[in-house]
Amino acid sequence: MKQLQDEITAFLKERNWLDQYNHPKDLAISLSLEASELLECFQWKTSETALKENREDILKEVADVMIYALQIAESMGADGEEIIRLKLAENRTRTWPKK
Repeated sequence: MKQLQDEITAFLKERNWLDQYNHPKDLAISLSLEASELLECFQWKTSETALKENREDILKEVADVMIYALQIAESMGADGEEIIRLKLAENRTRTWPKK
């Protein structure tokens, strides 16, 4: 995952976007906007219909969300894989309501 974070950072440097746009607040806003675009792919459709009609667009939006999430981690000096593993470990200790 760190290699992917480094690849994203290299892309941002190529575009001269790293210093200009790579701040946690701005990235969080962008992540939220991309998540809204992901939701839009499902709006007024069943999951099955949305996936049938928009699978490629949905996956592109998922990628955008993931890129922004990794950028936030990187901008804070964190390793994406490490923070995900820590959160999974925390979640394993929780008691979830049973259905």
